[in-house]
Amino acid sequence: MTYTIRDYTRADEGSWLRCRVLSFLNTAYYDDVDRTKPAIPVPGLELVAVDRTDTVVGIMDTMVVGALATIDTIAVHPDHQHRGLGRALLRRTRSRIRGTAVTTLDAWTRDDPDTLRWYRAMGFEESDHYLHVFAHAYTAGDEPDRAILKPRPGLRLRAAFLHAKLTDEAQLRGEFSRVHVCRRFTMTP
Repeated sequence: MTYTIRDYTRADEGSWLRCRVLSFLNTAYYDDVDRTKPAIPVPGLELVAVDRTDTVVGIMDTMVVGALATIDTIAVHPDHQHRGLGRALLRRTRSRIRGTAVTTLDAWTRDDPDTLRWYRAMGFEESDHYLHVFAHAYTAGDEPDRAILKPRPGLRLRAAFLHAKLTDEAQLRGEFSRVHVCRRFTMTP
């Protein structure tokens, strides 16, 4: 199959959203669902890989702030994975930021083995960590209450997404069913 990598356009939003949802479905980001495409601040890069029907099958959105470019979304539709689209999107991103003020390209991700393997294979190195803690009533009815120190009267917490120090990992894994190590990968563009 032939693919084209190009800049995202507003007309891509529907297939962009489908691609992102389906590619995240079997990862630790399965619940990171948006109804509209998040805006990438300017300057930034919004690249898509499209098939012959101009349907988005790959995504790479990158925020640029001074000397730092951060990959916000990298996703390849499950039906199009393992064909080099992620690598091609990364190559195009790196090419586009060369010659700018950017000195570091990074990405934060969770602890999915395939995703970690991909970042390492692309030449990224782990450089920082913190925890994503999810406390959800569907997992255990009291989990959200255990996640906060003082519940507000009249409000019933149904879910919480929290950041924590890596040094607290063992304790938090003992208290909550869903704890992920959020990892920063960096490289020189």
